Amino acid sequence: MRVVIRIGGSVIASPPNPRLICKYADLIGDLRVRGYEVAIVVGGGSLAREFIDLAREIGLSEREQDELAISVSRLFAQMLAMKIGGYGWKDVPITVEDAAKILAERGVVIMGGVKPGMTTDAVAALLASEVGASLIVKATDQDGIYTKDPRKYPDAKKLDEISFDDLERLLAESRHKAGIHQIIDSEAVRILKEKRIKTIVVNGFNPENILLALSGGKIGTLLH
Repeated sequence: MRVVIRIGGSVIASPPNPRLICKYADLIGDLRVRGYEVAIVVGGGSLAREFIDLAREIGLSEREQDELAISVSRLFAQMLAMKIGGYGWKDVPITVEDAAKILAERGVVIMGGVKPGMTTDAVAALLASEVGASLIVKATDQDGIYTKDPRKYPDAKKLDEISFDDLERLLAESRHKAGIHQIIDSEAVRILKEKRIKTIVVNGFNPENILLALSGGKIGTLLH
């Protein structure tokens, strides 16, 4: 079974969390033992945003700012890859097609961003489509998808499941009303809907939540 795990930068990179990176390395090894082929897409988190701010201050364009953020995500991907496979795994794929080839060879591939204007959520969706993954598990800093940003609104309600159509409406609403927590970007949702790729959003600070999601346990928010 092939799965894609999207590890949010908010989880392992905001600030950088070596203990949690090691736990994810152990998790990936465990999944391989269980027979999974695993593709991981890592975000750059607050460190990537710091580089964006720095690039903006020195006058770099938005595209150039994005390139720096992508480089940060690839650094975290490279770190996780070498923790698992050693120096021989130092080269992180920079295209979805290259990632698919590595997955076919190793059973594991780890990557960051791909190109300006494309989020790592969208990369994960495209990679899942490319490799025929049956499921994406997104590890984030929330317990799932909420009706509003729970960090700002005490009356926010966690959703146990939501359809692609309903999530698209929720995200569209966020462009007009403050407060909706856009936990998956709209382009990624469009790809997931088109390819019909089931996605589960879980709290990534406990990597065991990913095992629970893969085993069919009731956790996080199911997007379908």
